[in-house]
Amino acid sequence: MRRHASEFVGRVTAKVRLPLDYSAASLRIVDRLIDGLRRGGTGREDVAGPLLGLGAYVGEVLVREAGAVWVDLPPGHLLRSVFTHPVGVRMPDGRVWNPLGRTVNRFEIGPVESLQMYFLTLHGRRTARPRRSGVRVSGRLSTSAG
Repeated sequence: MRRHASEFVGRVTAKVRLPLDYSAASLRIVDRLIDGLRRGGTGREDVAGPLLGLGAYVGEVLVREAGAVWVDLPPGHLLRSVFTHPVGVRMPDGRVWNPLGRTVNRFEIGPVESLQMYFLTLHGRRTARPRRSGVRVSGRLSTSAG
């Protein structure tokens, strides 16, 4: 799926410069891209390729920003039949989510299924890591123990 996301970003950004940097904030752009597909009046089948690319991108944001990993769902697995896709993402707490299906929902249902809000309200993310090391002492950053 990482390759799908990368190829999608390459195709989309080759024509128009978009800030698709795999950040949570970039999911706002994905929401807008899907709005554009919806305005085109095409059916889901007509935009299956772009939706797969967008869903892979959303999943890759979860991998990079929330600590998820892509997982293959074997044939016959309950989640595979629920997700209707052979892959999902497993969060650090063990929960498995369906970014591909959520992207399709965003297309079919509309803005109420915002992918940016999906990320922001998603359970099971890793805890925030400190951005810098050291201890702040008297307004200065100290990296020594003494």
